[in-house]
Amino acid sequence: MGSSEEMPEGTVKNILEQESLKWVFVGGKGGVGKTTCSSIMSILLANVRPSVLIISTDPAHNLSDAFQQRFTKIPTLVNGFTNLYAMEVDPNVENEENLSSDGTDGFMSDLTNSIPGIDEAMSFGEMLKLVQTMDYSVIVFDTAPTGHTLRLLQFPSTLEKGLSKLMSLRNKFGGMFTQMTRLFGVDNDFGEDDILGKLEGMKDVIEQVNRQFKDPDLTTFICVCIPEFLSLYETERLVQELTRFEIDTHNIVINQVIFDEEVVESKLLKARMQMQRKYLDQFYVLYDDFNITRLPLLPQEVYYYNRIDAFDVVLPYPALSLSLSLSLTLDVIEQVCGVQALQAFSKHFLTQYEASVQRGSVEEVEQRVSILKGKLQEAESELEIVKKGKQKA
Repeated sequence: MGSSEEMPEGTVKNILEQESLKWVFVGGKGGVGKTTCSSIMSILLANVRPSVLIISTDPAHNLSDAFQQRFTKIPTLVNGFTNLYAMEVDPNVENEENLSSDGTDGFMSDLTNSIPGIDEAMSFGEMLKLVQTMDYSVIVFDTAPTGHTLRLLQFPSTLEKGLSKLMSLRNKFGGMFTQMTRLFGVDNDFGEDDILGKLEGMKDVIEQVNRQFKDPDLTTFICVCIPEFLSLYETERLVQELTRFEIDTHNIVINQVIFDEEVVESKLLKARMQMQRKYLDQFYVLYDDFNITRLPLLPQEVYYYNRIDAFDVVLPYPALSLSLSLSLTLDVIEQVCGVQALQAFSKHFLTQYEASVQRGSVEEVEQRVSILKGKLQEAESELEIVKKGKQKA
């Protein structure tokens, strides 16, 4: 593709229109804007759904920073909304906090920690079990970087393997299992059947959630990336893994795109634009059947967004008569933050970003001429100052 203008339009409207969706995962490489995208998706969904919950599973939580409101492991209503809730969960911490002084929980902790990955899987399963008891029409996950997210998505199979391993140990060692429970301080009236029964109960929830995750009518995954080499190839690995897990994904959000709209004379910026265009072309070739949404690189942070509001005003024209007036449209720039900033930026998720000035147009050429004239005047003034300085010397 020759230019960004030729690239087909893509938005996230398909997700908003899919009323059957229950789980929406947002993930990708670290530092590409996952929290921003997941926060905005939850806001957009709150406009069309009765109730929405956004959960951060990244140990380095940023939801509180994005919304500028403190969130915990308990769902909290987001300021300014009546149907949007947020919570921050660290699976590892949750697993430790949920353990009581009961010998059963102590034994379960030691038992699960002996099987790599099963502790994380069980804690995530407990979280989903809790979430299922809550009445939310859709749940958005702000996930950790790719590797951690993939581990969480495969937790059903991890737990199933762990249970199979426990059952094989039980059959192999027989009575030693009961002796081990006593060794770990579990009461005599608490047997192996109780432990395995607790795990089997968890397995039922896991299987139910696993079926929902593999149902494209209920679950989808939004891949967030930037137009760079590492992000492109990590996105490809992510898409392949999601396909292997049978999890639907048909939306890609490309963040921090530099659009060719400004009259740019910087060689560095021009080089970055050319590099991005190369990777954008590759995204469109690889994912020609995906909905690809491009988001602009802003001169400021999204969380401190410059919102431009246009006002039509009628002013008197004193040079002629008070009875005559002049109609003007004024652009008022207001810096907003938190929820307001996210809402202001959300328009780019619904409509394709369009450059304010098209390269090669009369307006763009006039701007370039004006800028060059200004630089010429500055250079001439600087030259005069240098000449005067030499004459004095």
